[in-house]
Amino acid sequence: MGKKARQESRVAAAEAARKRSVQHRRRPLWAGLWTAVAAAVLALVLVTVLGKGSGLPVGTRTFAENNHTHVVGSVRYDRTPPVGGAHNAVWLNCGIYTQPVANENAVHSLEHGAVWITYRPNLSPTEVASLQLFVSSNYDGYQRYLVLSPYPNLPAPVVASAWGAQLRLKRASDPRLKAFVTHFIGGAQGGEPGAPCTGGTGTPEG
Repeated sequence: MGKKARQESRVAAAEAARKRSVQHRRRPLWAGLWTAVAAAVLALVLVTVLGKGSGLPVGTRTFAENNHTHVVGSVRYDRTPPVGGAHNAVWLNCGIYTQPVANENAVHSLEHGAVWITYRPNLSPTEVASLQLFVSSNYDGYQRYLVLSPYPNLPAPVVASAWGAQLRLKRASDPRLKAFVTHFIGGAQGGEPGAPCTGGTGTPEG
């Protein structure tokens, strides 16, 4: 091989090496981009499956509820049913009710860690019986920390509420109800964990 040929060969080899080096440097950028995309998709899947926050079922909505004021009289709440805010100084005794209960007393029970399950008054007797059985089977100790009552003009057939959180359901048999109750019952979300859910007002039927 002549001198000129060897020189051309070295130039070609150097150019090939340069191109490989550029491709090598670019690869991590694309790899990083695809990794970020994959992570975003995975995060979206996890939110869809688990809801916002570990242990929360899909569809659970959370709200900032910082008003713990005791008031006399009725309160105009910004959610139906309410999930926090100003409330009556007397809490609602936890248990099963077959008539609507006062928002202001029920919200005080939410502050104590109760979960309030409400249903439309025209819900079928079978569905209502299913809810009643569910509630009586999932009481948390003597204080129970579960309230069940009909509620006019609900945005869904069944709604589960805790202080600062709410889940709308189409059926009493929806397994998300159990997940919601398990997550919040007797919890500290209202700021007064361990406070009573008996000795207040109301006479539950079960």
